[in-house]
Amino acid sequence: MPDFVKVNYHQTGQSTSTNEFGMREMQERAYEARDARYLLLKAPPASGKSRALMFIALDKLINQGIKKVIVAVPERSIGNSFRATKLKAHGFFADWELNPKYNLCTPGAEGSRSKVHTFKKFLDNDEKILICTHATLRFAFEELEDEKFNDTLLAIDEFHHVSADVNSILGELLRSVMANSNVHIAAMTGSYFRGDSVPILEPGDESKFTKVTYNYYEQLNGYNYLKSLGIGYHFYQGKYTSAIMEILDTDKKTILHIPNVNSGESTKEKHNEVGFILDSIGEVEQQDPETGVIHVRRHENGKMLKVADLVEDNQADRDRIVNYLRHMEDVDDMDLIIALGMAKEGFDWPFCEHALTVGYRGSLTEIIQIIGRTTRDSSNKTHAQFTNLIAQPDVADDEVKLSVNNMLQHSLP
Repeated sequence: MPDFVKVNYHQTGQSTSTNEFGMREMQERAYEARDARYLLLKAPPASGKSRALMFIALDKLINQGIKKVIVAVPERSIGNSFRATKLKAHGFFADWELNPKYNLCTPGAEGSRSKVHTFKKFLDNDEKILICTHATLRFAFEELEDEKFNDTLLAIDEFHHVSADVNSILGELLRSVMANSNVHIAAMTGSYFRGDSVPILEPGDESKFTKVTYNYYEQLNGYNYLKSLGIGYHFYQGKYTSAIMEILDTDKKTILHIPNVNSGESTKEKHNEVGFILDSIGEVEQQDPETGVIHVRRHENGKMLKVADLVEDNQADRDRIVNYLRHMEDVDDMDLIIALGMAKEGFDWPFCEHALTVGYRGSLTEIIQIIGRTTRDSSNKTHAQFTNLIAQPDVADDEVKLSVNNMLQHSLP
């Protein structure tokens, strides 16, 4: 299906080239602001925010008197972006080293008693770095005095999850530790707005932050391989499953987000929807018991595809496939990921060529995050694509196209 909107980029290589410290253009810009007590980094998905945080955090630990670093991410799968990383080999003065015991983005309930206990223990020992989910951070905060965050860098990834609303625990945490401790804060986001009318920060709090901005045009124009990005839409009538195979190109590395079970687009039987999609693609031959990867032999030419089902409810099964996805390194490791609420933000699959999502999205932030799954620079692709499969409304077709066109034009990076 042709793209409705298409933008070409210059392929200058500038945003992916590195300086003598191993920093890309955005990371170097962020590092220049490393002395700021409160830092707000606004940069697109796939621009390298996690490594930028490593550079800044290590400088604060080694040169600025900070004793501990806490990195909080919205979901466990994103924690892999902050795994141990060799930085000295590329010219930096220290490596990002992490004790696995204090990586709390591991299987198990987020915010569980054991993880909160480990979080509290971390604050009282000599360990330097802890990775956790927003949920674990919130649960721990409810049991801690603000002073426990003294001499700590608190890094909040996907900062748009914070809210100025009085009922937001994450927002209250931020306001409280800013007022009652000497904490340093690094806030990182690809889209500094929410899907509602509530601001992320009150103006008075926001004014305290040093802001570093790197935009989509700088990033994508500076890639080596990615030449263009397209956005398209497709209408269907009846059930979306009747139209999905018109859009799903299994020759492309794809993330497919099926609709929320509470939405009008859903059939209310999410597992049946996944089964229908798999059967439409080909014959399921096996599911690897160790990795959870589903092997599907395609109908038309017999090609074997590797599929990940993130819609699965069983925690152990989902943990297996999530762990596999976290350690993918080769273009042939995966062909299709089917998801519901996961793999929208912070999920790293550089080889992804197509993000296909069913139904209207909750906000422009969600659209930008999903588009960002395709916009990593990789030698397997020159074109990235986002497609929205939408139920045909009961209005004139020209009105629908105009409305969708306006939405897509404003969301296109």
